[in-house]
Amino acid sequence: MRIGSFKLAHNVFVAPMAGVTDRPFRMLCKQLGAAYAVSEMVTSRKDLWDSLKTSRRANHDGEAGPIAVQIAGTDADMMADAAVYNLQRGAQIIDINMGCPAKKVCNKWAGSALMQDESLAISIVQAVVDAATPFGVPVTLKMRTGWRADQRNVLTLAKQAESAGVQMITVHGRTREQGYSGQAEYDTIAQVKAAVGVPVVANGDIDSPHKAQQVLKYTGADAVMIGRAAQGRPWIFREIQHFLAHGTLLASPLVAEVQRLLLHHLQDHYSLYGSHIGVRSARKHIGWYTHGLPEAQAFRQSMNTIDDCDRQLAVVADYFERLGQHSDRLHYPTSEPVLETQT
Repeated sequence: MRIGSFKLAHNVFVAPMAGVTDRPFRMLCKQLGAAYAVSEMVTSRKDLWDSLKTSRRANHDGEAGPIAVQIAGTDADMMADAAVYNLQRGAQIIDINMGCPAKKVCNKWAGSALMQDESLAISIVQAVVDAATPFGVPVTLKMRTGWRADQRNVLTLAKQAESAGVQMITVHGRTREQGYSGQAEYDTIAQVKAAVGVPVVANGDIDSPHKAQQVLKYTGADAVMIGRAAQGRPWIFREIQHFLAHGTLLASPLVAEVQRLLLHHLQDHYSLYGSHIGVRSARKHIGWYTHGLPEAQAFRQSMNTIDDCDRQLAVVADYFERLGQHSDRLHYPTSEPVLETQT
């Protein structure tokens, strides 16, 4: 499929996740089969553009293109300026955040809160498209199905966004009110796909090759976007892509490969955040990688006491060395959720 002038290798993408999809994680996911990845959301507030947090979120050093940056805000002019700011720093695709359910974002009327004010939402879309057009850069949009169950307005917004010039629409199959509770529904995504001509990406609860295939077939979506299921399992992209292409499942990854991937991920993580912050923020990734593995809980508890990067690397390496003595391959709990339809 294509986003503007960019032809993507296939249709399995990484979802933008605040605090997760930084440059080291995006690069790892792309290395392991993701065709496309979007940055963490970057604020439209100019006074924060020079902050360390924003500079890290906008860091794309060494990342394979296309470089997609997600921006968030509540003012059309500020969002247009944010688009230009990121385009001048290497962004090749601009994604508008209207899907984040976090309270600290929604309380400022950004993220999915924008879906409550359709005129403001579309004015922002139009302003960003107009700002990106001189650069020849496509604009995409990520939304939820609506603010709550009785306000599912994604269909209306999707049509208007397409008319404004958006070139791809991603829909997470939950309302903002749901957060991440319950189960994603896909009927609304199917309705959006039937109503617009631009590519539509399905997002929400896609956590296995079979589920990805089911969602694509059920919704007619052009692609799937994987979020939480990739945390600690970045090889899920190659597993899904292989299954969609060949109809067969890949073997679970070798323990030695996961050890190598995680150690490299940690080193890249330290290089971005520095040792003091990096050793602490890396703990969540280590926890995700080891979730469900033997003696993982005790391992994670001991990991929380380590505040030295070299020591952290050594303990992680030792854990996987011991794990590899019992089995060549990882064995995680698996599940195959059944599709839920909207009633």
